[in-house]
Amino acid sequence: MLSTFADGRIFGQTYGSAPARVVALHGWARTHTDFEQLLAGFDAIALDLPGHGATPEPPSDWGSPQYAALVADVVRALPEPPVVVGHSLGGRVGVHLAASYPDAVRGLVLTGAPLIRVATKGKPKASYRMVRALNRRGVISDARMEAARLKHNAPEYRNASPGMRPVWARLVAENYDDAIAGIRCPLRLVWGDDDTAAPLAGAQELAGRTGASLSVVPGAGHMTPFTAPDALRAALEELLA
Repeated sequence: MLSTFADGRIFGQTYGSAPARVVALHGWARTHTDFEQLLAGFDAIALDLPGHGATPEPPSDWGSPQYAALVADVVRALPEPPVVVGHSLGGRVGVHLAASYPDAVRGLVLTGAPLIRVATKGKPKASYRMVRALNRRGVISDARMEAARLKHNAPEYRNASPGMRPVWARLVAENYDDAIAGIRCPLRLVWGDDDTAAPLAGAQELAGRTGASLSVVPGAGHMTPFTAPDALRAALEELLA
């Protein structure tokens, strides 16, 4: 059964006994259920981030700092700072959480989190760039601009609800350099070697910047809560020791 946290503003699943020592943050278009295998045996909370699972959409086009502020209200209600594990979107949120609320996080495990741009997939098509430029000048309507976005943007954008599309657009445009530099808690990285959503090269650069240990799991891909639970559990246990 799901519980509510932060005065009913966010839902989540509890595991083990209270108080939680681990808080888990899922990826885009995912839910707390991604962590059922990973969190078995831990005293933990796996949250449904706003706009996912049971938690309503955010009231505006939130970025990861706004998500982190809400999660901070959850972790600061615990008697001791937890270890936070963030996958994909949850990793974006976790970085801001650790940097902005350093006393609320004991340690951070990041996995499959697209924090550093390491490759360019090519420029948008000329037709899309033209529509975007004309929309900025007021020549083309917002409705036509949105139709172009739906045609040219990633499946995550096209498959999102109208209320979550601007959230996605804001998240993918964010720069995480300052937040990464602000992390003061122990940090562990667990990555699939063929993660196409958050390439390993980004994790390697992140490890170089922060001095964090990096565990690379062969064949794990992007969905590491399912494909690399043992490596993630080891990282959590190390930070909880």
